[in-house]
Amino acid sequence: MRTIDDLDVKGRRVLVRADLNVPLDGGAITDDGRIRASVPTIRALAERGARVVVCAHLGRPKGEVKPEFSLAPVAVRLAELLGREVRFATDVAGEGARETVDSLGDGDVALLENLRFEPGETAKDDAERGAFADRLAALAELYVGDGFGAVHRKHASVYDVPRRLPHAAGGLVVAEVDVLRKLTEDPARPYAVVLGGAKVSDKLGVIANLLTKVDRLLIGGGMAYTFLAAQGHEVGGSLLQADQLDQVRGFIAEARERGVDLVLPVDVVAATEFAPDAEHEVVAADAIPADRQGLDIGPRTRELFAARLADARTVFWNGPMGVFEFEAFSGGTRAVAEALIASPAFTVVGGGDSAAAVRSLGLREDGFSHISTGGGASLEYLEGKTLPGLEALAE
Repeated sequence: MRTIDDLDVKGRRVLVRADLNVPLDGGAITDDGRIRASVPTIRALAERGARVVVCAHLGRPKGEVKPEFSLAPVAVRLAELLGREVRFATDVAGEGARETVDSLGDGDVALLENLRFEPGETAKDDAERGAFADRLAALAELYVGDGFGAVHRKHASVYDVPRRLPHAAGGLVVAEVDVLRKLTEDPARPYAVVLGGAKVSDKLGVIANLLTKVDRLLIGGGMAYTFLAAQGHEVGGSLLQADQLDQVRGFIAEARERGVDLVLPVDVVAATEFAPDAEHEVVAADAIPADRQGLDIGPRTRELFAARLADARTVFWNGPMGVFEFEAFSGGTRAVAEALIASPAFTVVGGGDSAAAVRSLGLREDGFSHISTGGGASLEYLEGKTLPGLEALAE
């Protein structure tokens, strides 16, 4: 892939596809990690005299203009982080966008309104998506793909626009791909992967692929209860995907055959209900009461996971160990994060809820080798899939 160093950007309109999909609460940004990650590429282009036109999505407005999904608050925060004005277009690729882009001078920055306000952005129909890509590409002379969190989507701004303009990868995408190559091509061993989150079904492909590559696979979070049930254990009211039991039994058997150390919880924090103040107790993972649900890994499991990670040389972590948003059930996620911070290994946090947990729990971001901005994109890369956005940038 070409990088921004390969582009002559001075005085030229550069469309930057960024990932600014941040969580909002009443219009207030609650985690600006993705905005901060986008700043270096935007700043570098502006300092080289480009007329920077940033585009991004926020949430899932499904092709409709919905004020609660406006990128206006993001424009304010981006301007603060850049230390320069960010002009905000009132639409995506219409008259407002054209007027805003036409007003830019060398080194100026603009942000277009939410890409997903346009049905063509996410359209499955190639012609509809292409028509929107034509309008978007007409705003610029060059394209920079820097929204790693969206490169697994065949969307107009990710896949079609770079085919219409001279293009390059931004610094964030380059860094993410470099990290993922380290995880897939020749990782230092022992190589351990920690997977959590709610559903096994979200990670079927990545588990299947990782079983051929890793030395240790640690399973926590809601998905662990399907693994425990597959071994014949009672899981009470815990999250269970009964339709995945046969698939999971297959994973357990394959791990045994390949000599992969599959590590499951030995105890859990079981609660009477899904609530921050729910009554709870620590129970053995094979003895969860029928009227309780597991909401976190227990203290013995935290120690077990930390021990399995202590001598690893490469660690990838995706998915929280419990309901970290509730203080009472955040201990497992914190313990895994702290084990990675203490480790001398090459440690990668695989975006999504894991990255959000690191920040919400107040942990040191620089304690990890890399925190990804794209959970889904990272997982699909590790699954061995071709990512449309990277494919387009490589052409």
